Amino acid sequence: MAKDIVTVSDLKKYFFTRQGTVRAVDSVSFSVKEGETFGLVGESGSGKTTVAHTLVGIYKPTAGNIFYENQNISVVSQKRPMALKQDIRIVFQDPGSSLNPRWSIKQALSVPLKVHRVQSSSNDRLERSKELLRMVELPPEEYLYKYPQAMGGGEKQMVAIARALASDPSFVILDEPTSALDVSVQAKIISLLMRLQKKLKLTYLFITHDLSLMRNMADRVAIMYLGKISEIASTAEFFQNPLHPYTKMLLSSIPVVTEEEELLKPKKVISKGEIPSPVNVPAGCSFHLRCPEKIDACTKIDPPMVEAEEGHLVRCHLFRR
Repeated sequence: MAKDIVTVSDLKKYFFTRQGTVRAVDSVSFSVKEGETFGLVGESGSGKTTVAHTLVGIYKPTAGNIFYENQNISVVSQKRPMALKQDIRIVFQDPGSSLNPRWSIKQALSVPLKVHRVQSSSNDRLERSKELLRMVELPPEEYLYKYPQAMGGGEKQMVAIARALASDPSFVILDEPTSALDVSVQAKIISLLMRLQKKLKLTYLFITHDLSLMRNMADRVAIMYLGKISEIASTAEFFQNPLHPYTKMLLSSIPVVTEEEELLKPKKVISKGEIPSPVNVPAGCSFHLRCPEKIDACTKIDPPMVEAEEGHLVRCHLFRR
């Protein structure tokens, strides 16, 4: 059995504003196994990107621990050893804003090679940059001296992926890497990521709001709602046997083409109201204001995460023993 490469334990990330305390990530725990794709799914504002930024060191945790290869890395990014910064990389959602418009692609790829001292000479960095572009299926002779503004969204994201791979990482965080792209380009990027994972033996944390995409990409899936994880299961189990009412609501809303696909979806779950503000999270279960299956305990007690079935975790009073 593959070992856990990343373990997140009771992670909290709060932001303190004039309006109040924003509990963006509130007591989140999960682990990612070596070589797998672990999917983190949620609607906008659920906290999934904050989890990503905390893992990579952009944010300092308010509380909790993050272990990478059994080493506690719950510290400010600048204090992390260079080896950790090399080994944990991120691909951001919008490649247009993550690439410096004043740098050519050659510069964009050479800088991380120089910073992480992967290649010592300028000639070595040039050759490695060419290799990285070939890796993401962009001809070096055509792209090395281009600037981001002369490229399409898919090409920019391929460069962003190449840049993330420059330091030979083991763990890559993919923060909605296709959501800013045309549908016709998304499949190409996903196919590329899957090939690179197999070739380079990478471990992915894949963040998205697209459940259909997650079904084809992830080995295991975690669902986030208002800063907390509601359910964790293998992808097959998640789609065949959803337990949390919020998960059922998400799955029942996936658009389908045929009647056969409609029959595979859970019974339609109608939720009430809007997602509450993370500044004013309701008492008890944070989903109870919208939940059609709530019981009295839901309005008073925040349910703990329990293992309803082997490897299938759910945070819901309906499954407390």
